[in-house]
Amino acid sequence: MAAASNQKDPAAAQFSRPLRLSFRDDMRSTLAAFLVRAFLLAVTACSVLAVLLIFIFVIRQAAPFFTEPGVSAVGRLKEFLISPRWFPEHPAAPEYGALAIIVGSLYVTLTSLLIAVPTGLLAAVFLSDIASFSVRQICKPIIEILAAIPSVAYGVFAVMLVAPWLQQHLGFSTGTNALNASLILSIMAMPTIISVAEDALSAVGRDIREASYGLGATRAETMLRVVIPAAHSGILAAVILGMMRAVGETMVVWMASGNAAQIPSPWWDLSQSVRTMTATIAGELGEVPKETAHFHSLFAVGLLLLVFTFCLNLVSEYLMAQMKRIAGR
Repeated sequence: MAAASNQKDPAAAQFSRPLRLSFRDDMRSTLAAFLVRAFLLAVTACSVLAVLLIFIFVIRQAAPFFTEPGVSAVGRLKEFLISPRWFPEHPAAPEYGALAIIVGSLYVTLTSLLIAVPTGLLAAVFLSDIASFSVRQICKPIIEILAAIPSVAYGVFAVMLVAPWLQQHLGFSTGTNALNASLILSIMAMPTIISVAEDALSAVGRDIREASYGLGATRAETMLRVVIPAAHSGILAAVILGMMRAVGETMVVWMASGNAAQIPSPWWDLSQSVRTMTATIAGELGEVPKETAHFHSLFAVGLLLLVFTFCLNLVSEYLMAQMKRIAGR
């Protein structure tokens, strides 16, 4: 018994650090922890500072557009938001009405969401509650690969294949229109919607599903009346993130929308060409002279787009936090 008690524990022998630290070791550990926290804080602060600098830069470049000498700031803002006439290069009387390009952005974004949201939600339901584990392990990475395809490749696909098909089979006068851009944007937004919505549905937990089955509900009733309502915050976050993907896209809408600064008439006619805010900035900023009203008006469009996407990002972060709080309950 004495020999057994004197024998050292192998696990204790492998633990080389003493249980009681010396003053030097304690200071070294404290300093290392402080340096790690300071480094992580600096990295985080750099990200926040970069966002603030972007806002400051865009605001400074857009401000001369509204404070141009001889022009009322209120009148310029009213023209910018209400007038549909975008003719900034007119030699005699340039016009800076951005309503048509704002409406064009909303057209392609909302239409793409009408296609992507139902399809993405059905795919998320399939992956979370219907497909087997092996099928899910194959399908989800393939779906997420769509997000890695360059947007210019989608644009070439829209111009070379989708546009001729729309003209030949649907009788459109032009294949580069709002419907073409919306179809491609829906494909680009779908991976984000499917991934986030599937995570939200999986986070609901098996206990809620089993409780619903125990009360006699079918799989469809459990999914429609229990699981989806419980994951509503995550699903809304998926929709908003997909909307941000569509709003911020440039190359596809530049190549596939037709780039006509007009409001479709009638409003439901998606066969007409439109122009978006991102396509306007990409198409004109490289050719416009600097320090002109036209140059600063493009930054005003960028500021409007930046504020819109920033607000969407805040809403999505709030909804994601709500989803994590529900999942951790």
